Amino acid sequence: MQRHFSLAECDVVGFDLDHTLCRYQLPQSARLIYDSFAQYLVAEKGYDEDLLTLAPDSLDFCCKGLVLDIEEGNFLKLAEDGTVLRASHGTKSMTAEEILEIYGRKEWKHFNTVSGMVSRTAKYYLYDNYFDLPGALLCARVVDSLDQHDGQKKYDFWKDMVAAIQHNYKISAFKEDCGMYFPEVKNHPDKYLQRCPESVKKWLKQLKNAGKILLLITSSHSDYCRLLCEHVLGNDFEEYFDILITNALKPGFFSHTPNQRPFRTLENDEEQEALLSLDKPGWYSQGNAIQLYDLLKKMTGKLDPKVVYFGDSMHSDIFPAHHYSNWETVFILEELLGDEGTVPVKAESEPLEKKGKYEGDQLKVPYFVSKQWGSFFTDRLPGLENAEETLVHTWSCKCISTYSTIAIPSLEAIADLPLDYRFTRFSSNSSATAGYYPSPPRALLPNEDSVSMK
Repeated sequence: MQRHFSLAECDVVGFDLDHTLCRYQLPQSARLIYDSFAQYLVAEKGYDEDLLTLAPDSLDFCCKGLVLDIEEGNFLKLAEDGTVLRASHGTKSMTAEEILEIYGRKEWKHFNTVSGMVSRTAKYYLYDNYFDLPGALLCARVVDSLDQHDGQKKYDFWKDMVAAIQHNYKISAFKEDCGMYFPEVKNHPDKYLQRCPESVKKWLKQLKNAGKILLLITSSHSDYCRLLCEHVLGNDFEEYFDILITNALKPGFFSHTPNQRPFRTLENDEEQEALLSLDKPGWYSQGNAIQLYDLLKKMTGKLDPKVVYFGDSMHSDIFPAHHYSNWETVFILEELLGDEGTVPVKAESEPLEKKGKYEGDQLKVPYFVSKQWGSFFTDRLPGLENAEETLVHTWSCKCISTYSTIAIPSLEAIADLPLDYRFTRFSSNSSATAGYYPSPPRALLPNEDSVSMK
């Protein structure tokens, strides 16, 4: 495996949409998602009305990489070896003693399936992206509420939570103005969406002018995709891409071999007949990576065109594109923005004046830096009093260096670099920090005493 990665060497550049090309105002969108799920549970399923009120700092509970142990009502933060680093019952943090008593110092019982990137079963749910994450807080508060009223030992609220998610995100909801989520984003896009920086638009054009084929592959339905793209890129957004694929149903788009879903054409955002193969560029729905790759071979005239895919979900984007399609992967990790102590960038990585800036003061308090759960990247093993604590990498952190080519905080962070800029890959040496650009999270640097661990 070569040591460096460069966009100049890629024939095809693919993008996820939500939280990749289209970035959200995270605190506002988190609140909307929470409210949309909570409203449904209270109005349709008879849950406690207290769920509708949210204390200002309660979104601190939301942290990517948490796993909900559904039957126990416990949330877990896992180490790379599958042991439990932190846990909460409902919203209430467990002590080191409680964690050791319940989970011991051994691999969590479902770790082998979760580490195989199975993100949901009847037993657990992995919170891997910002569309899901506010639901973690809601589920934790449901557990608190059930404990208070019923003193339950096993929990069966999950089916109602699934119904709330389906109600708000179902494919027809945008068109029907159903649920709370889509109508609100439609009416107030500026409140929830960040416009794409000019530097990124210029970079997309630069990629195209350099002869790259540009793809958009999103699980969002075509009508929502159009709203987002018009808002963040402009009415001419289709000109940026050779192929647009909506309702891609990732990770199945990559992983459903040999039972691939066929591509479908679209008319007025309605899916039409299934296609036997993909013959030309355009806008499609559903589909699969194998037929897409056949088209890319034709378009590039190469037997083995090199594809890189940018995405924000380890489960839906990065792992399946890497594992099933052998594509290069660039992980968009906004958690890198919240690392207040990010190391100063070396001069060789200039120009970086415009990198990864948030509007206003959101950089100071992004909601994805959790006091309750600590660093996304590392933590200390829960030790009993006076025992020496050991710093370990989280399972989420391990996945990044295993399945991503590089990780960046936003597209903006690389938009001003020349296309032949050579990034150091994660797999280039034994360093767990090699692939982070522009700099590794502070928590991963050796002898870093200022890692905030409570």
